[in-house]
Amino acid sequence: MSLTIGIAGLPNVGKSTLFNALTRATVLAENYPFATIEPNVGVVPLPDPRLDVLARLFNSRKVVPATVSFVDIAGIVRGASQGEGLGNQFLANIREADAICVVTRAFSDPDIVHVEGRVDPKGDIETVTTELILADMQTLEKQVPRLVKEVTGKKTPKDVLETAQAALTLLEKGRVLSSGGADLDPAVLKSFGLMTTKPFIYVFNTDDAGLADEAMQ
Repeated sequence: MSLTIGIAGLPNVGKSTLFNALTRATVLAENYPFATIEPNVGVVPLPDPRLDVLARLFNSRKVVPATVSFVDIAGIVRGASQGEGLGNQFLANIREADAICVVTRAFSDPDIVHVEGRVDPKGDIETVTTELILADMQTLEKQVPRLVKEVTGKKTPKDVLETAQAALTLLEKGRVLSSGGADLDPAVLKSFGLMTTKPFIYVFNTDDAGLADEAMQ
């Protein structure tokens, strides 16, 4: 079974560069926004010395390691949930991922364009997170009225509706659903196809000066 990690972030922050480093691929990584439009996918085997030991013990003819699939997703901009930039094109790719790797730029270089016109790693993370929260809110706002009718008609258990309403309340407070701020049924949440239920990994793209910066550390 393969784990899928979606590499997300603002345009031009180094997502494709990270993807190339992880997968040893050579996809386009250019100094302009939206160099990636269609997602790039790379599958990487996970080294595990235990497999060799097990193969010897059981005389296995073939050793198949577990894999991780990395998906280089098009850039997310402020207002993407409302159609800005490439709009909601990124949503399907993130929904299919098991975890979200958010790449943020943490180095200054006047020759490299930043879509927000400034280098602010925290702000970049907040922008991406906000767009995912808004997209999840839109999903639930469409689901809740339907669920109300289904619960009334006894086609859907009441706890499904209650989970959707509780999740929407949490999102309206600006919190991701993976924060554990409410006792929500993970199986029910998964059925809604929400993105902020997934684990988040943060990657700061910086240079040597950034590594030596105490504030950055």
